[in-house]
Amino acid sequence: MSYTEDSKQLREKIRILERKLGVLQDAEYSCCNISMAQCHALVEIGRAGSISLSELAELLNLENSTMSRTVNNLVNSGLVEREIDPKDRRYVSIKLTQSGMKVFEGIEKNMDLYFQKVLESISSDKQKQVVESLQILIEAISENEQYKK
Repeated sequence: MSYTEDSKQLREKIRILERKLGVLQDAEYSCCNISMAQCHALVEIGRAGSISLSELAELLNLENSTMSRTVNNLVNSGLVEREIDPKDRRYVSIKLTQSGMKVFEGIEKNMDLYFQKVLESISSDKQKQVVESLQILIEAISENEQYKK
């Protein structure tokens, strides 16, 4: 198989994976009555404990203005709150409310169970290889981000 054919196959496999994960995400998160962007933000805030808007935007690869709108919606839904640093009023941290923590924990539990089932569907001698291969792919994509158009 040629290098071009390999890269086309990689692209096609990633497209299939994106579609499969997209369907999964729509199904898993619809119960929360929040958008996918809000779900991703909620999970990152929950994992960080407390995070600034710019840190969150960088993690999710979004513009600050887009992230601000997403966070505003989460604040209005009562899932996150903003805290102004008393030492530096310009610094605002974002953290989950009790309601947000419940949603976050539900998302994490559901996704952990789902991906545990996925991993169990792979033969035990290949499970580690799959995870390692995904890490290699993530690193390769990160190294080549400047070539995206």
